[in-house]
Amino acid sequence: MPVILPKLSKQIHSEDIREVIEKNFVSIMPVWAPLQLAWVNNVYRTFHDYEKFMIIMHLLMNTFEAYSKNFVKLNYDEYFDQNEVEVRIINVMEISKSLNIAKETARRKINELEEVGAIKRINKKILVDRNTWPNIKPEETMKSMTRFLSTLSKMCLNEGLISEPFSSERLAETSKEYFSFVWKLYYEMQIPMLLGFKKVYGDLESFHVGGICLINHALNSKKNDNSEMSKEFYLEKYFFADEKDFSGINAMSISEITGIPRATVIRKLNRLIKEKFLKIDNKKHYSATGVHAKKILSVQKNTLDNLSKFTARIYNLSLMKDN
Repeated sequence: MPVILPKLSKQIHSEDIREVIEKNFVSIMPVWAPLQLAWVNNVYRTFHDYEKFMIIMHLLMNTFEAYSKNFVKLNYDEYFDQNEVEVRIINVMEISKSLNIAKETARRKINELEEVGAIKRINKKILVDRNTWPNIKPEETMKSMTRFLSTLSKMCLNEGLISEPFSSERLAETSKEYFSFVWKLYYEMQIPMLLGFKKVYGDLESFHVGGICLINHALNSKKNDNSEMSKEFYLEKYFFADEKDFSGINAMSISEITGIPRATVIRKLNRLIKEKFLKIDNKKHYSATGVHAKKILSVQKNTLDNLSKFTARIYNLSLMKDN
């Protein structure tokens, strides 16, 4: 039986997807932003420490990279059947540089992860032990991600980029079959996003708190038909205008959504007001200002660039899998 080779002419390019995202920005943003928020909420709730989770992500990503280089592929069930994942080495300097964490802070957080058993050293092996932290199979993240990618594929179809859309079921099947590779790509998209916003906001708690206010704007924008609105007018109207047609969000709601203690939320809100990221009205509702719009949109642009690359890889993986 002859081997059926992949049809390279049908490959989808990230630059073309990026154009589709840009053209459909007003429709995509109210869907994409809450999806990212849900993921950041889970990052915080795992250890109540973003940087500890990022260290684990970094170590797992290096392991996934080693798998990929050696043509090893673990599907979803194979990966989660293992409670321990071996990592090659823990290099404090590399982690410090890659994750923009002070060297002593990185060392302390690694030690704390070892103390709770999340990282183990057994003889010459270094293991990440998922039994010691509330790791949940990323079923919801997978569902949300593949639903989003399916919706985006319909926009790609409308723009003439593909001949038929990808169903969420088809994308989920591909993502689970090539899980170790797909999750490496996912982390490669998400880590730069966290690092970018950390640089803008100064720390990840401030980004998380301020980000909730921006997500609130995105959700409010869904109440109207904005399909004919330009990207620039949409951003001005719903995100960065001095006066908005809807209420902001209060500190209690931010605390409940993020899982961050209310006292910490209030402290971060006060700082964000002082630095003019946010403003507060007479009902103690918080909303974003346009003062730092340029820096925020720069990180968003890089994130959407990486989303385009991630999307192209998943679509192409599905195409090749079906050949």
